[in-house]
Amino acid sequence: MNVRPSIRTLIVDDEQTARIDLRTKLALHPEVLIVGEAATLRAARALLLEATYDLLLLDVQLIGGDAFQLVPDVRPGARIIFVTAYNEHAVRAFEINALDYLLKPVDPARLARGLARLSHGHSPPEDDAPAARTGGVVGLDDTLYLRSGAQARFVRVGQIRAISSQDNYSEVLLDDGTRLLLRKSLKEWEDSLPADAFFRVHRTQIVNLTHVVRYQRDTEERTHLFFDGIGGPVISSRHRWNELKDRLAALHGAPHSKPSAP
Repeated sequence: MNVRPSIRTLIVDDEQTARIDLRTKLALHPEVLIVGEAATLRAARALLLEATYDLLLLDVQLIGGDAFQLVPDVRPGARIIFVTAYNEHAVRAFEINALDYLLKPVDPARLARGLARLSHGHSPPEDDAPAARTGGVVGLDDTLYLRSGAQARFVRVGQIRAISSQDNYSEVLLDDGTRLLLRKSLKEWEDSLPADAFFRVHRTQIVNLTHVVRYQRDTEERTHLFFDGIGGPVISSRHRWNELKDRLAALHGAPHSKPSAP
């Protein structure tokens, strides 16, 4: 007889009644094994670092802070289902590749679909949360889950320095010089990144203007943008110069509205 492997599960919610409700509904799924619970941000962080688990049921608002602060501590390979009374966090949840996003009171059928996707290794389909996929914009302090081949990591949006188009993919340059190749178009990035910080300087390049430390104009009227922490400039199209100059001045003040020698 084939025995279905257990889904080792953690419940993190600051309301005892909510934890009891989840335990009751999870009891209908014999494949789920609850291996720990926490109510505060501090206790949850300790549990995430110590326990062995496959799934995290995570409330967004916790005692001690925002549950998105816990995302970097989640064990590699584990999946997250956010459970909350507020749907305004849905965009952030799906941007970090959460398995699902459930509103309280949790619908048993929706919970069952999320567990089924975990069992079959599926990501949430686009039509499961249309509101979360339409016009979603993240902030500089939000966390993204970026998967590049066999490599995956959690990245704060503000760590991104530049994104370049690579045919059907995009290459993300991080503040430590790491480059991640993702199957995501520049248009998708442009629609989801904060417009006050990120700017498409070329048809193949988006940059984080908040980390531009200087720029230099060349004889062909192109602009070479230099960033803190990484070597090598990004070149902006001459057609974007007027808007780029205004954007840099708005972010950094008058000194950045003038060319600077390397």
